[in-house]
Amino acid sequence: MQHLTPSEFEHVVEEALESLPPRFAELVDNVVVVVEEEPAHDDLELLEHPDGELLGIYRGVARTRRTHNMLPMLPDQIAIFRRPILRVTRNRAEAVQQVRETVIHELGHYFGLHDHDMVF
Repeated sequence: MQHLTPSEFEHVVEEALESLPPRFAELVDNVVVVVEEEPAHDDLELLEHPDGELLGIYRGVARTRRTHNMLPMLPDQIAIFRRPILRVTRNRAEAVQQVRETVIHELGHYFGLHDHDMVF
């Protein structure tokens, strides 16, 4: 399962963010992307299939649900879960691809998309 060390995994997440198309990346505002080893119990309650793996999560208010009169907020957060991604991938190349797909998927939630709206 150890095809990416914690520091390598963080670097892969950074590379995924840096590889976003500029016009897409410019729209991302007030979002922090963090790497966590495992999802918290509260995170797992959001799973539709309890026996599945949660690879990432968006914690915040989607841009499409924000209003002009909302109070200033703390940054939204996207958490990418290292160990679940390593459990569902067989090698480094698959893990790198899965990280990229997970980052893009969670950013989709930031932009107001639901799971059924996204290819990933």
